[in-house]
Amino acid sequence: MTLLDHRTKATMIGGIAIVLWALLALFTTEVSAIPPFQLVSLCFSVAAIFSFIWIARGGLAAFQALRQPVGAWVLGVGGLFGYHFFYFVALANAPAVDASLIAYLWPLFIVLFSALLPGERLRWYHIAGAVLGLCGAAVLVTKGHGFDFDPAYGLGYGAAMVCSILWSGYSVLNRRYRDVPVEAVCGFCAGAALLGFITHGVTEIWVMPDAGQWLAIIGLGLGPVGVAFFVWDYGTKHGDIQVLGVASYGAPLLSTILLIGFGKAEASPTVIAGCLLIVGGALLASIKMLRRKTVVA
Repeated sequence: MTLLDHRTKATMIGGIAIVLWALLALFTTEVSAIPPFQLVSLCFSVAAIFSFIWIARGGLAAFQALRQPVGAWVLGVGGLFGYHFFYFVALANAPAVDASLIAYLWPLFIVLFSALLPGERLRWYHIAGAVLGLCGAAVLVTKGHGFDFDPAYGLGYGAAMVCSILWSGYSVLNRRYRDVPVEAVCGFCAGAALLGFITHGVTEIWVMPDAGQWLAIIGLGLGPVGVAFFVWDYGTKHGDIQVLGVASYGAPLLSTILLIGFGKAEASPTVIAGCLLIVGGALLASIKMLRRKTVVA
């Protein structure tokens, strides 16, 4: 397998995370009564437990993957927990539509920040694709009604901006630790779960989930808050970071389609327009990779 083939494969593996993140909205509608930091801590606990079981299949030697530099731990735990922490702070201090739109700057920031990585070149079609994707996400988030930023929600807007910078920074800086095996993510999930429980204990009151909510929590921990972070780790380390950044706008697109399919949202010309913008942006940003695959074929 050539280097280019490996890069394309890693990009496709990283793209699995985007599909899994699209399930977040659908799953969270079932656990809306659970306090946010309690939910984060439980989901990351599920992810950590199952991933520890997974690497335990390789014997005690497999746990050597957890012996990583302090910087890798700070980046991993800080990225996973920091994103969720500031996202929920943003939602608590600003309208959800405005906060979500600012938070969704992270795919665009990934594309821009990637220019700082060794061996990466930022092309016009990467930027154009990211901007199209952002416009599509804005249409889906606002439902075409526009938005009106109010200075009174400055704390929430600031937290949303920190949220977007944290996740994009984590995703790009992850390339620096490309030698850290993906198995180490199980330790990062455990660290995020611990910080989640601490934050929950300080700011929230425990709500006991019922049977249906436990199933949703396990589903979140296995998929959008579990496998997703493992494949994203691999993709950002070895794949095309610009394509992954733009393709990330596919998460709100797929999420909207799922909500419509399950009767929790309605299709409209606005939704269709947002979807077309996101798909167009992703195709534009991926034009080089698509041409390469055509040539190889």
